[in-house]
Amino acid sequence: MKAKAPFTLPPVMAVIFSILSVQGGAAIAKGIFPVLGSASTSALRIVLSAIILGIYNRPNLRNLNKEQWKAVALYGLTLGAMNLIFYIAISRIPLGLGVTLEFIGPLVLAIAGSKRILDFLWVILAAIGISLIAPWSGNGIDLLGVFLALLAGGFWACYILLGGKISKIMDGGKAVSIGMIFASAVVLPVAIFDGLFQKITPVFMMSGLALALLSSAIPFTLEMGALKKMPAKTFSILMSLEPAAAALSGLVFLHEYLTFYEWLAVALVVIASAGATLTGKRQEQHATVEC
Repeated sequence: MKAKAPFTLPPVMAVIFSILSVQGGAAIAKGIFPVLGSASTSALRIVLSAIILGIYNRPNLRNLNKEQWKAVALYGLTLGAMNLIFYIAISRIPLGLGVTLEFIGPLVLAIAGSKRILDFLWVILAAIGISLIAPWSGNGIDLLGVFLALLAGGFWACYILLGGKISKIMDGGKAVSIGMIFASAVVLPVAIFDGLFQKITPVFMMSGLALALLSSAIPFTLEMGALKKMPAKTFSILMSLEPAAAALSGLVFLHEYLTFYEWLAVALVVIASAGATLTGKRQEQHATVEC
């Protein structure tokens, strides 16, 4: 008797569930910031994710050559910096705005070097979105939080470039698993200095485990499965929904209410990101999951 094939989600649903999982995890993370702090929460997520992905993928470290070690180390260090800076950013500004600003990095990367008028339209839309968020009056939104979210976006753009390069010389699952070890080396010292071991309890360890599953292990698995069945451009367009999903997660789970102009900023960045992907150059693309 022929064995039944394992149940798998349709690729579009897999990406949507991945987005919801990531932003749900971010909401959990922000919920425990008041006790653990952003650095310790980031470390908990990264270290536990490294353990989970290491057990799942079982990368053989002895088989790596010098080029692979160099690439995966830089990839992991960038990943760690991106996550740490982003968590500090969303400890100061609403989750939806943090993700919206972070998305500027990949957006700029998508249209870098283009001379087409249509691509400049996406830049203008994103710039209008940022101008609606910017604290022109000096009151309200935290300026440092805005800067850190944009900085995290810069690291995200670097992470995408490095992910594209490393995908040519290493298996994706093993690269992320080993990269998470180097990411841990970035966030763990900061968290220890921040008093991680004095704050941690069994309850927060369980929260950290849920955070690692929702923010890294589950979305990574869903996205890798989806990318095998859909074009990278379609995947990228769907990922453009991330700022809107973050804003909704912040509203539902954290009761973070955005103003009309802030919602408009989110919408403009989503449109700019999707538009840049949809009208981008027809060339080979490397879709990289956000861990």
